[in-house]
Amino acid sequence: MTRMFTEIIKRRESKGLSSPDLQLSRDKFQIQNVNFWYGAKQALFDIHLRIPERSVLALIGPSGCGKSTFLRALNRMNDLIDETRLTGSVLLEGQDIYARNVNLVDLRRRVGMVFQKSNPFPKSVYENVVYGPRVAGVRDRARLDALVERCLRQATLWEEVKDRLHESALTLSGGQAQRLCIARALATDPQVLLMDEPTSALDPRATSAIEDLIFELKRDYTIVIVTHNMQQAARISDTTAFFYEGKLIESGATDAMFTRPHVKQTEDYITGRFG
Repeated sequence: MTRMFTEIIKRRESKGLSSPDLQLSRDKFQIQNVNFWYGAKQALFDIHLRIPERSVLALIGPSGCGKSTFLRALNRMNDLIDETRLTGSVLLEGQDIYARNVNLVDLRRRVGMVFQKSNPFPKSVYENVVYGPRVAGVRDRARLDALVERCLRQATLWEEVKDRLHESALTLSGGQAQRLCIARALATDPQVLLMDEPTSALDPRATSAIEDLIFELKRDYTIVIVTHNMQQAARISDTTAFFYEGKLIESGATDAMFTRPHVKQTEDYITGRFG
């Protein structure tokens, strides 16, 4: 199993897709001593983690281990759930996003999210992309037209839908719909993209398209992705964080995590001995 991951890492390097030296990268997020509760149940325990800018962080671990809770903590989506509580600090470019004066609309513009199941609005392709900018007050048609083309090109969807912009987004295939949701997130000009198992409902071809897109997007964005697919994590991420029962067991460069982890529990999970 370790040999398989070594081969995946080598294939990445042969394609020129190896990770940059992240020790030299500026931190986009610094997570310090984070604990989180749903009511009386604690879901995250003393999490410390740095997320370098313009990189891909994969969150791995068995179901119910806290990955998605942690992901949602990065743009305060957990605030929408009653009786939740977080202690510690989540610093975005040095500013605590849990400070009282934080504007949540602005935070969620800066830190966009793509969900497990593609959720295009029951509107046209065009209206899906411009939804966020319209809410923010953008009305100039030429500006919106340019925005739609730019975001659909970034999401590698323009050539497939440029003649269908005013047709319903609900007619798109699963992979196209997920890329449309990514384009919609890009339209608010975010700095970070959070992805919660964005390919779990897609076929292998659509999954490959999303993975290729992630490589392109990390040139300009910081990406945090939850995945249960260990091969996917090895293929696309620069760093990996392994969660178990709400605790961060190990984190580090993906090539090291998948070929020479420091913690036996990490090795056992990655190689399929449990989870």
